[in-house]
Amino acid sequence: MRCYIGLGSNLDDPAAQLRRALEQMQDIPQTTLCASSAFYASAPIGPGEQPDYVNAVAELDTDLPAEALLDALQAIENTHGRERTLRWGARTLDLDILLYGDQQIDTVRLQVPHPRMAERNFVLEPLAELAPALILPGGTPLQALQNQCPPNRLHRL
Repeated sequence: MRCYIGLGSNLDDPAAQLRRALEQMQDIPQTTLCASSAFYASAPIGPGEQPDYVNAVAELDTDLPAEALLDALQAIENTHGRERTLRWGARTLDLDILLYGDQQIDTVRLQVPHPRMAERNFVLEPLAELAPALILPGGTPLQALQNQCPPNRLHRL
């Protein structure tokens, strides 16, 4: 199954957090890291004063079911000291399943496509770097989402 994972960090050397997470993704069973985008800096979304984020997208091929992949990604977040105390608060590492093949998933633990990805250029731009002609489940071209998304101080590092 081809899937795309959003990576983000704004604490404890964010670029290093992303590099280490990409290395750890290579160790997920039944999963191959196919590619990763460049890193992008973006303004934080969330409460309070926060440092800017560093974001990227990884392209994986996996034989794992979606929730098993989620478990593996959350285990990687945990090795980075991820604490889930404040929604959209600062974090050492955030890994989100953006797309899982062409599936639409809506469970208590997982929503795919990621429900807010259309609003986040820090997801759309690196995703387009990896798959510029991508059509999302439901038939929306990725480029159409990019054209409608606000810039949010995004720049490639």
